[in-house]
Amino acid sequence: MSKIKSLYVLLFSLTILFTSCDFKSNAKPRLSLFVGVDISGSFLKSKYFDDSIDFLAHYLYAHLNGLGGLDVPSVLFVSSIGGAKANEPKTFFPIQTFKNKSIKEIKKKLREIFPKKVSNPFTDYNAFFKQVALTVRNKNLVLRPISIVMLSDGMPDVKGKGKTDFSSIIVKPLERLSRNVTIRLLYTSAVVGKNWQTKVKRRKVKIWTQDAEVLVSWKDPAILIPEKPFEKQNYFFDWIKDNVDFGVRSRRVD
Repeated sequence: MSKIKSLYVLLFSLTILFTSCDFKSNAKPRLSLFVGVDISGSFLKSKYFDDSIDFLAHYLYAHLNGLGGLDVPSVLFVSSIGGAKANEPKTFFPIQTFKNKSIKEIKKKLREIFPKKVSNPFTDYNAFFKQVALTVRNKNLVLRPISIVMLSDGMPDVKGKGKTDFSSIIVKPLERLSRNVTIRLLYTSAVVGKNWQTKVKRRKVKIWTQDAEVLVSWKDPAILIPEKPFEKQNYFFDWIKDNVDFGVRSRRVD
């Protein structure tokens, strides 16, 4: 009798396990991914711009296809940061622009959207954040996890007392969109990254910065292994999780 009871318990446990796995596999993606590319002269003409576009093509492809367990975004928008003048709205290219494309095709599209011969004289993070917030509300994406990835040196154009004024960066429009809003500033420097971490006022919005010198290592043969199919580049996908998609704790800065 005890053996029959144990068998029932085992069958019940397996049913729960397989049901749970099936639920996870059929779960709809909830991540809202926004990508901003800085095409101001300072970043466009830097030695990191070409590398950042190449990396972004790989990053988008990996996320759109859920490779290595990376979150598949339910929505994706890619835009430039800033413009010819303050508060100038920019085109947000949707997920369909990049979905079902190869890495090479995504990179080609990014080059079309962000040509090196056209630069913005004004880097306006605040206008970008406002447009992200407006898009989230218009698309009814409120309360979903939001990841805002910015390829930029992180230098705002606003200055105070002769110095770059990082307190001029305003993330308030993002505060009430979701409990999980993360700004990921990539290709910056250690000094600028620290200023974003310590001087940008916020309550719930999380900020993660990564130095350009670290980011360029993504294509190191020890990370992105030559001759290995991209879909099997698990070490590269783990590198993304550790260095880009890192889970950041919220830190209030007044």
